Amino acid sequence: LAKKGILAVRRVKRSDMEKLERATGGRIVSNIDDLTEKDLGYAEQVEERKVGEDKMVFIEGTKNPRAISILLRAGLERLVDEAERALRDALSAVSDVFKLPKIVYGGGAFEIELAKYLRGYANKVGGKESLAIEAFAKSLEGLVATLVENAGLDPVEYIMKLRAKHKDESGKWYGVDIFTGEIEDMKKLGVIEPLLVKINALKAGTEAATLILRIDDVIAAARREEKEEKKERKEEEER
Repeated sequence: LAKKGILAVRRVKRSDMEKLERATGGRIVSNIDDLTEKDLGYAEQVEERKVGEDKMVFIEGTKNPRAISILLRAGLERLVDEAERALRDALSAVSDVFKLPKIVYGGGAFEIELAKYLRGYANKVGGKESLAIEAFAKSLEGLVATLVENAGLDPVEYIMKLRAKHKDESGKWYGVDIFTGEIEDMKKLGVIEPLLVKINALKAGTEAATLILRIDDVIAAARREEKEEKKERKEEEER
């Protein structure tokens, strides 16, 4: 193969071969005698490079790839793990936009506006149900308070400022710019979040709160070793 200018790679995992198949448009063939021109994929460049202490094969310049690898590098393993988590979150956010191509504005603008709507709805409903709706609205503002507090700002002050801003229809896109500490128009700043992320977060939080509210009683269970120790101490005291 080397004499014919063909690169051969040993010990390739099945999962990597399937990714390569999707990336190049080629097909996996188990028997070389069954290989035809239709089974071949396309790539402008296939090259082995040394990355750190490892050797890796880079396949570049494919047409309409359905599989792509992202290489993350850092001086410490902990930093690589953090970068991987951040990248996964970013990719998930982009994926959510494709699933539901709608966005909301960040900086707490979405939560404050939704809380305002819920309070207005609670006044129309009345009765005990209005108390639950009010509590839900307050919990939404709690999310904004956490954001503000993490930025080193006073949550009470900023919640009041946001409420005042959102009273007018023109202020519905205003949120907290954590870098400047000012109440700004998130639409102008381009601070956006996928709607699906917000929907999933609200659903998960609501379901968790509902499960907790349904708890009738708590039974404290000690470990077996602790029970035996208490029993032995009690027997010794009785002696």
